[in-house]
Amino acid sequence: MIPFPESTLLVPRTLFGRGKITALPALGREFGPRGLLVYGASFRRSVAYGRLHDAARGLVEWAEWEHPGGEPTLDQADALRAAAQTARAGWIAAIGGGSVLDLGKTAAGLFHETAPTAAFHAGQTPRHAGIPFLAAPTTAGTGAEATPNAVLTDSNTALKKSIRDDRFMARAVILDGGLLSGSPAHVIAHAGMDAFTQALEAFISVKSNATSDALALTALGLIAAALPPVFAHADAPEADALMAGSHLAGIALAQARLGVIHGLAHPLGAFYHLPHGLVCALCLPAAIALNRTAMGDKYMRLSETVGGDFATVTNTLLATLQIQNPFKGQPLLRKNEILDQTLSSGSTMANPKRITPADVEFLLSRLFV
Repeated sequence: MIPFPESTLLVPRTLFGRGKITALPALGREFGPRGLLVYGASFRRSVAYGRLHDAARGLVEWAEWEHPGGEPTLDQADALRAAAQTARAGWIAAIGGGSVLDLGKTAAGLFHETAPTAAFHAGQTPRHAGIPFLAAPTTAGTGAEATPNAVLTDSNTALKKSIRDDRFMARAVILDGGLLSGSPAHVIAHAGMDAFTQALEAFISVKSNATSDALALTALGLIAAALPPVFAHADAPEADALMAGSHLAGIALAQARLGVIHGLAHPLGAFYHLPHGLVCALCLPAAIALNRTAMGDKYMRLSETVGGDFATVTNTLLATLQIQNPFKGQPLLRKNEILDQTLSSGSTMANPKRITPADVEFLLSRLFV
């Protein structure tokens, strides 16, 4: 086992605790008096939105851009980049779920670029460093605040993949469990299962190391214990642990990559317009069975972490979160594209079992029953 990643990149500053969102204006001020605030509609309606404005008074100014909703697209990224230019922003702060964070990260990272976002989605490397990016997640799921990549979808082709650049990494992150308050139960469930899956796949990845393993197992234990009570009550005290677990899973995946679940979830989510975390959750039982032998003694360590047989605990968690399968009874569309995108995914290539077309068909057969 490799003891430490050959190269690692971490957020320089992370603030953790209830009410820490009000520290964002002071963090932004360190990078200039004017920025751009990006958020979703749920944050605008929250009590924290007003508190944030109170904290900013006399300290910084910012323009605002509200994410219209849904998975983040190339068109939305271009629109946000244009808004940042119009605002003459010196930094961008994103407060929201993974979609909001990925859009804010893209706009900050590509601030000084002239090519459309589609060019970078297709593989072009940014030539210039962007402007500082600050992140405050309002869902405990994607871990996007901890990674230097942004997952975006091309609306024309439904191709969902990442733009990666180390310079995209956030300069500061705020982990405020209070921001989960008011989240609908299904959002908590889907985001939480995304984080759960990320922790699992980072742990069993062929690119894992002792450091990422420790982070992933800690994340998995926190998420497994905290997700049910937060699903029942979004303002439960366990929200802090859930937020921490999601963030640790993000750090682990940035070091170790993921696996076939994420390789498959990207095309399935894009083609069927379903939440990413829901698709990950639905893939879990079959993927655990598929990878069981390849996990070796790591399966025992997973079971010890969650307090019981890992597959059984996972199925119980899915039932507790009332995860329903919307694929059931539906026709399987664009099968060849799903196979191609899954097999060519960098996530799939890090899976502990070498994935074949037959393996992907096995996973699909368990979903479309």
